[in-house]
Amino acid sequence: MYQALYRKWRPRTFDDVVGQEHITSTLKRQVQTGRLSHAYLFSGTRGTGKTTCARILARAVNCEHPVDGNPCNQCAACRGILDESVLDVVEMDAASHNGVDDVRALREEAVFSPASVKMRVYIIDEAHALSSSSTAFTALLKILEEPPEHVMFILCTTALQKIPPTIVSRCQRHTFTRIEPDAIAQRLSFVAAREGMTLEPDAAALLARMADGGLRDALSLLDQCAASEHIGTEQVLSAMGLAGSRRTAELLDAVAAGDTEKALDVFARLWQDGKEPAGILDELSGLMRDVLLLQVAPKGGESLLSGVYEMKTLRHFAGVLSGAQLMDGMKAIRAADVGGSDPRRAAEMCLVGLCVPETGDTLAGLKSRVARLEAAIRDGAAAVPAASALPAEPETPAARETPAAPEPEKEPSSPPAGDDDGPPWYTDADAPPAEPEPVPPPLTEPEAPGLPPVLEPPEPENVPVPAAGEDGAVWEELVKRLNGKLDMGALAMLKTPTQVSGTLAGDTLTVVFATPIAKMMLDSPANQSLLQQEARAMTGREIHVVFSDKPAGGPARPDQSKLDALSRFGNIKFE
Repeated sequence: MYQALYRKWRPRTFDDVVGQEHITSTLKRQVQTGRLSHAYLFSGTRGTGKTTCARILARAVNCEHPVDGNPCNQCAACRGILDESVLDVVEMDAASHNGVDDVRALREEAVFSPASVKMRVYIIDEAHALSSSSTAFTALLKILEEPPEHVMFILCTTALQKIPPTIVSRCQRHTFTRIEPDAIAQRLSFVAAREGMTLEPDAAALLARMADGGLRDALSLLDQCAASEHIGTEQVLSAMGLAGSRRTAELLDAVAAGDTEKALDVFARLWQDGKEPAGILDELSGLMRDVLLLQVAPKGGESLLSGVYEMKTLRHFAGVLSGAQLMDGMKAIRAADVGGSDPRRAAEMCLVGLCVPETGDTLAGLKSRVARLEAAIRDGAAAVPAASALPAEPETPAARETPAAPEPEKEPSSPPAGDDDGPPWYTDADAPPAEPEPVPPPLTEPEAPGLPPVLEPPEPENVPVPAAGEDGAVWEELVKRLNGKLDMGALAMLKTPTQVSGTLAGDTLTVVFATPIAKMMLDSPANQSLLQQEARAMTGREIHVVFSDKPAGGPARPDQSKLDALSRFGNIKFE
């Protein structure tokens, strides 16, 4: 009868155990010196060698001729334990024998001396299942603390947190870690060679990543691929039924491109093939997770990948999607109500929200709308303000210097409704030729006569860096240096003077947020450190960066509504 690979190639000595050298070396030394504990607790994830090491230890303590702490597997005791003919070594499944009566029977048997070996060993697998009955642990507690000299307990569990502290404190605990993919791949290649299979290195690495740190799972996957003598990456993907992973990548490609029609079409085909909406979104979230890990840890993160998707696919999406998009996408998938009465509709609405984030009312949608609006403004595609709110086109100096033919006197234009107290809309050509009104001497050259005096506010101690000019070039250059170091929305917000302004005073740069959205998107220690670093690199001296929502050391910010009301006068220049 055929025997599964994970049973056929189960390690029989401590030296054969893969990836748990920190535990096997300790157990070997204890067997050699005879300094054995009366109770052991092995914890860790599935398929890492807990029960295997428990069986090896049971043979080692009863072996007639141990070899460097390993059982010889040749003596009568080792052979009897291997073929389960020795009744003094008991392996109990706590998941099905978790009652207090089972523990009491164990206590009654433990007092008797072993019949054919040195020590009576009790291996309690899935020991955390005893927690379903508190009396079972209570009944085990006393004999576990002071067992007879010929008794040893070995408890194995995958849920250490469910074991009562009173039990843990009475055992010598060993934690089994996940096995590294490289070690699993080497073991798979060894087993495949012994079984007459040709396993390509790429296929072995793929199986190792899919095993998620468990060698037993890796051998089971190899057994599933054994129908082909030559096992490559394509054979592994076909045997694992991972053809859907490519369609999941196709779905994410549609999401990244914002192609809602294509995303819904891929989803409809997956639905027609019998895929559940929850499973489709779960695979999509898993792909996003792998892409994000590859972005944040391009070198050391490969061992954390699921192994379902090819590296070429992951690298493609890592260059297309940002970390913020991936995080927002996984949050949206987690929030989708695919467990409700209409999972298909919930999944479709989730995909629509992923393709067009601005359709939702979430923070991700708001950030997406702001980013697209700023990008449109930069490209000149955004709509300009209404014509009634625009100032008149100022007259060029050349037009003022060149005398024009006299025109009939025009009536001054009427001001907008609701603005009766404002002055008329005059230009140089519309000014009356005789008896002009005296113009008070302003500090700046007036654009036209007949206007009220323009008083310049007192010079503040910290002068905001202007948008142009020799000093303004410092702030503009600093913002340019941030290209590629901030996401598109934050960088567009930083480039908009009505949202963010810079104030430079000595060695202190104060960044003022004019709106709450600007403060929300930019006010963070990481952005503050980035600005300080770039300012230091640009100026060659230490610049202290301060974030504020009020101008530092300057006058109060003018009322924007008043500026909007006065902005219709094209001959007034606002600084």
